[in-house]
Amino acid sequence: MLYEDLTNIIIGCAIEVHKELGPGLLESAYEECLAYELVKKGLKIKRQKPVSVVYKEIKLECGYRIDILVEDKVVLELKTVDEFNPVHEAQILTYLKFSEKKVGLLINFNVLRLKDGSKRYIK
Repeated sequence: MLYEDLTNIIIGCAIEVHKELGPGLLESAYEECLAYELVKKGLKIKRQKPVSVVYKEIKLECGYRIDILVEDKVVLELKTVDEFNPVHEAQILTYLKFSEKKVGLLINFNVLRLKDGSKRYIK
């Protein structure tokens, strides 16, 4: 599996955050805490990384942002929703396409067990 070791570390960090905080907070709180855990593990991250949309030969700066980009390889899209819906999947797949990254994790912190709120995507 592509970047399996890296994604396992990321998910482990997300589980640590979820165990400590539980569900019910704003996405920004989870992002801050997850960023802390990832950096503590020695990983390079970029938060709120801009993503341009390319249409034919024009580049559109539309204000889209990847929540966290880890090691310039794995796109993290964080959510605090009751459940994933198709637009969340479309969002991470679009971010993978336009950022030209191959692996993404969609993580929902608004669940009882984080295992039930995470999905891995490969482009």
